[in-house]
Amino acid sequence: MTLKEAIIQRILNLCGEHGLTVNKLSTVCGMTQSTLNNIVNGRNKSTTTSTIKKICDGLDITIADFFDDPLFRNLEQEIK
Repeated sequence: MTLKEAIIQRILNLCGEHGLTVNKLSTVCGMTQSTLNNIVNGRNKSTTTSTIKKICDGLDITIADFFDDPLFRNLEQEIK
């Protein structure tokens, strides 16, 4: 799994845990629906830390909570 794939999966998992759709998450995070949809649909090349921070703020979790998940262990090497 790549970092991009792990971030997408983590966002989707958090939506499920909090009973939110991706569109509702965008509202509580103060982001446009298109921005968050582009991220979860893989159309965004890279997600910035400030975007992840907005998601965390909307979910009332820390960045450490976001990345403290088995998804982020043993990621594929991205520099080849």
